[in-house]
Order: sequence, then C-alpha cells, then structure tokens
Amino acid sequence: MIKKLKRAIIQNGGFVNAHAHFDRSYTANQFSEKQKMMHLHEKWKLNDIYKKSASVNCYKQNIVDSINTQISFGVKTACTFIDIDSLTLDAAVVAACHAKEEYKGIFDLKIACQTIKGVTSKKEKRIIEMWLDTIDIIGSLPAADISSEKHLDVVMNWAKDTGKRLHVHVDQLNTPEEKETEMLINHIIKHGLEGRVTAVHGLSLAAHSKKYRERIYSMAKDVDLSFISCPSAWIDHPRREDLVPSHNAITPVDEMIKRGITVGLGSDNINDIYKPYSDGDMMFELRLLLEACKIYDHDQLVKIATENSRKIIS
Repeated sequence: MIKKLKRAIIQNGGFVNAHAHFDRSYTANQFSEKQKMMHLHEKWKLNDIYKKSASVNCYKQNIVDSINTQISFGVKTACTFIDIDSLTLDAAVVAACHAKEEYKGIFDLKIACQTIKGVTSKKEKRIIEMWLDTIDIIGSLPAADISSEKHLDVVMNWAKDTGKRLHVHVDQLNTPEEKETEMLINHIIKHGLEGRVTAVHGLSLAAHSKKYRERIYSMAKDVDLSFISCPSAWIDHPRREDLVPSHNAITPVDEMIKRGITVGLGSDNINDIYKPYSDGDMMFELRLLLEACKIYDHDQLVKIATENSRKIIS
C-alpha cells in the first residue's frame, strides 16, 4: 500500500510541503534539553538567542540544507515562513530570496513572512511592509500581538492590497479555550477575503464539542477556508486535565475532508527548538496523519500530499 501511495504521489508531481520554517532548521543544538521542553510561547522568545547572532549566510545554510533534504524526500515544492522582524531585520528573508533564486528550476520555494514579533506596532509593521512585494504569501501569527483581532485587520489589509494569499497560524494549543478559527472566519467575512485564506494547524477544533466543530466546518466551507495540517508538530502536545472529547492532537482532517474542506500537508519545524528530532520527511507526516485520523482513502491522501497543498500555496 505504501509503495502504491508513493508511486501515485510521484505521478502527481511529487510531495508539496505546504508549511515549514526553513530559516530555523538545524538549530536544535543551540538549546538545552530543558529549553526544548518549554511552552510554545516561551520558545518564541528563546529563539531570539539564535537570531541575535545569525547572519545572512547562517540563514541561507539552514534554508539550503532544508531544500536539499526535502529534495531527498521527494518534495518538489515548499512554502517556508521566514522571520521578518526588528531582531532579524532582513537577514533571513534575503537569505531565502538567494536560496529561491539558486534553486530555480530545481525546487519551487515559496516565501511567507513569519510575524513572530507581531504587526500592530509601527516598528514591526514597517519592517514587514518593506518586503510585501517580494514575498509570495502573507504569513500571520495573531497570538504574537496583544490584540489578535487588530493583528488580523493588519494582515488582511496587506492581503487585499497585494492580492496575495494569507496563511494564518490558529488554534495551536489543543484546548477548548481557543476559538481562533472562528475569529479568523469572521475576519474573512469582514474583509471580503473568501477563498484566499488558509488556516495553519487548527488543533483546538478537535478539543471542542461535535456541535461546535460542525458549526465551524460549515462556516469554513462558506468562506472557502482551507487548512494545513502538520501532524508531527503537535503529536507531542503535553497532557491536559480539560474535560474534552477524546481526540488526537492533530487537525481533525478526517472530518474536514468529508465536508469538502481543502486540507494540505506541512512539516512545520525541522530540527530546531520546537521539533529537535523532526527531519521533514513528508511521507512520515502523511503516514502519521492517516493513522491518527484513520484516512484510508488512497485518492484523498494523494490529494492532500500534492494537489491540495499545491493549490494552497499557489
């Protein structure tokens, strides 16, 4: 079955990695074991330790090594979020642009801005706006700002002004307290961006009641919101004591595809403080997804790994 699946993926143009962070790849050895175990929001700050000393050449080496590894795994196209902020300045995005040009015709690299320092301050907003014409996709991390709603207003205005797609990190903590996907959908309607937005992760949906999930799926379908699942990025989510529906810490892809929602596949982080043992193998990501969500439909799996992911980052 696996050989058949691999052949079909190759015949359909090869794997597409719809979400990654290549500028941080292979930096895991910069951090202690204790730091690697810290909460996601703490890791956002700890990653600054590396960024303070990283040069354009450092970032380029991370990105080039990532591309070469992806090629070895049969990936033909990938979208990488790249940090653009007051600490990194333009070092990482310049490196990404150089790597993109160097591998032109060999590997199709799409670049999205990672808004790790937020977008509502004038300083951070101005730095990212300098690169809006260069990047391929507007990236977003609403939780990076005090007001997630104001954050979404900024990035959605960028998407409207540039005509580019918007990829938004939402619902990453696997808790029913999060309702970021719903907030995202409401902002899509507010800004008239139907069919142009993708939600990255969406884990917390699975922690909600079936009634709530069904409502969100219906809303997502109405605004043509697509999703990217990065299975290994969140399977290690620590246990919680919330009383929630029994579920895996993975985007509920099985429910989404049954309702006609487009879902793609990503690796997220590779060998960094977030995922020190991840190697970016997209077949591993696909197998983890199909096992966790019990998706045994061959054609759907091929679409998720290729066609859907390609559409989401085009």
